[in-house]
Amino acid sequence: MLPALHHTTPRAPRLLSRTALWLAVLGSAGAAHALDASQTVRVTPVLKATSSWDDKQITYPDGRGEVTGLVIEIAPGAETGWHEHPIPSFAYILQGELQVTRQDGQVKRLKTGDALAEVVSVIHNGRAVSAEPVKLVVFYTGAFGKVLTIARPEFTLSVSALQEAVKNGEAR
Repeated sequence: MLPALHHTTPRAPRLLSRTALWLAVLGSAGAAHALDASQTVRVTPVLKATSSWDDKQITYPDGRGEVTGLVIEIAPGAETGWHEHPIPSFAYILQGELQVTRQDGQVKRLKTGDALAEVVSVIHNGRAVSAEPVKLVVFYTGAFGKVLTIARPEFTLSVSALQEAVKNGEAR
């Protein structure tokens, strides 16, 4: 047990510095620094981005920060429904294949092991296109009290945007 900090005998400073030294040695013996690989720690980068997948710069909202992590499962053939995120979010596909379609018809396909910086304030829809459920982990980096997702059930992809996506080979 560490001595009380208010202890004023001559032994207290020496005991505190010895204790601090041992804590530093013990704490660093098996610790790995962020991104330092070692024999016991393997580091695999999955995402480093300054822009979302539609090339818009990532910016964070003002206010007290709040990070929310969710594991999301989408049944085979099911869709998320049209929605948008007013804050930056980052996804990693744990299982399955996901097709994300933006309101302009642009399509992004993601499979197990893929990561992306999601689009911000852009209406989009996700659809599980694999025979197995899609499972992804998403981290939202917002501000305290802000919503993560805004549903846009009134949105439908225009016929011209869909035709353009098919013409460009982006829609299946």
